[in-house]
Amino acid sequence: MSITKETKQKLIGRFQINDKDTGSSEVQISILTERIRNLTEHFKTHKKDNHSRKGLLTLVATRKKLLQYLRRTHYDKYVKLIQELELRK
Repeated sequence: MSITKETKQKLIGRFQINDKDTGSSEVQISILTERIRNLTEHFKTHKKDNHSRKGLLTLVATRKKLLQYLRRTHYDKYVKLIQELELRK
């Protein structure tokens, strides 16, 4: 359900703005997207796991807020990010 350290480092390396960036909106959204995808796969086999479903809804809401912030402040970065992560508008 959680992502591995290697996967997280790859995502940070792919979306970071500078060498020390680990918390920008782009990095946070990419990590949340990976966690959401992992949880979605988990629910294909564990349909009645309601506790994790609540966590999934929290992750989706957090990602939505970050996407709204990025869209409001840096629209060009927002468009690039949703294309790279294959998210719909």
